[in-house]
Amino acid sequence: MNRADIEIIEIRKHGEMAHEVAKWFHAKWGVPLEAYAESIAVCLEGRAGVPQWYMAVQGGKIVGGLGVIENDFHDRRDLAPNVCAVYVEEAYRCQGIAGRLLAFVCEDMSRMGIDTLYLLTDHTSFYERYGWEFLCMVQGDGEPAMSRMYIHRM
Repeated sequence: MNRADIEIIEIRKHGEMAHEVAKWFHAKWGVPLEAYAESIAVCLEGRAGVPQWYMAVQGGKIVGGLGVIENDFHDRRDLAPNVCAVYVEEAYRCQGIAGRLLAFVCEDMSRMGIDTLYLLTDHTSFYERYGWEFLCMVQGDGEPAMSRMYIHRM
């Protein structure tokens, strides 16, 4: 696999992929398909801001993706917007794709006038590699344990 031929795309410019993208995220995270479809439909309206969805694509195949939504199912509504649903297919991991997606979304959001992003995760040390800083612990909706909240300032 050659990571040079992996393209990062904004779904707002590729409406033809909306259903496929919603199904892909649903399969990875188990969030209802309708929730992804609704968020992607708002993204397709073409306005700047949240929500936005991004995919890493190789030869027409989705190999990774992430989104930006107002709140990623946690109790700190003041920490917004949130990068969510970060996922890279297992066969494509450890090739810098997640880093490329994260850099792309930060640049795109900055162009839209959004200079701070948040990210909820249970990972430790992964996001620091890409310029994210641990901010605090937050309570995820319906989660028994606290999760890590990261911040990225552009």
